[in-house]
Amino acid sequence: MNAPATFDPQAFRAALGTFTTGVTIITTRTAEGEAVGITANSFNSVSLNPPLVLWSLAKSARSLPAFSESRFWNVHVLAAEQEPLSGRFATQGSDKFAGIELDDGIGPAPLLPGCTARFQCRTAFQYEGGDHVIFVGEVLAFDSSERPPLAFQSGQYALAARKPRHELRLGATPPPECSYTEDLLGYLLGRAHYQMLYEIGRAHV
Repeated sequence: MNAPATFDPQAFRAALGTFTTGVTIITTRTAEGEAVGITANSFNSVSLNPPLVLWSLAKSARSLPAFSESRFWNVHVLAAEQEPLSGRFATQGSDKFAGIELDDGIGPAPLLPGCTARFQCRTAFQYEGGDHVIFVGEVLAFDSSERPPLAFQSGQYALAARKPRHELRLGATPPPECSYTEDLLGYLLGRAHYQMLYEIGRAHV
C-alpha cells in the first residue's frame, strides 16, 4: 500500500482557514477547582438526538490535562463585541477570568455572560485525532441570544451578517440535505478506518 502524499503543512493550514467558523471559548475546572479557559474555533455539532457537540484540542496544549480529566465543560459562542475576550483567552500566562462576573451553571465549569450561545456539556467520548484530542460532549443545557456572532476566516476576525429568510426562499439554491456537521462522525470513522488500513499495510511491507 502506498503511503499518503505529503504536502506543505502551512499551505494545508491556510487552505483549512478559508472555511469560515465561529469563535468559541471553552471552559472547565481542574480537580483543585482552578478555572481554565481557551479560545477555539474547532467547535461543531454532531447529533440532535442525543444532543452531542464536539471540539478538538492540540495534544501539546497546556490545558489538555484539565479537559481530559474533567467531566464537565462549557462552550461559549462569542458575540461580535467579545473579540477582546477571544484575545484574552488565546493568551497564555494571564488571569483570563479577572473581572468577569460568571453566571451560575448546572455544573462546575465557568459560565461566561454576554455570548451568542452557550452549551453546558458533559464528556461523552474522547478520541485520538492525529496531533489533537477530539472531545465529544453531551449537551445538558443551552441558551442563545440575538447577538451577532464573531466569525473567523483566513486567520482574521470577521463579522457575520444574517441574510433575510425571504431572500433565501426566492430562487435560492436549497441547502444540502446532509451538512458537513451532520456527517462529521461518518468522516471521523472513515478516517480512523483509513489510518488502520494504512498501518496494517505498513506492517506487511
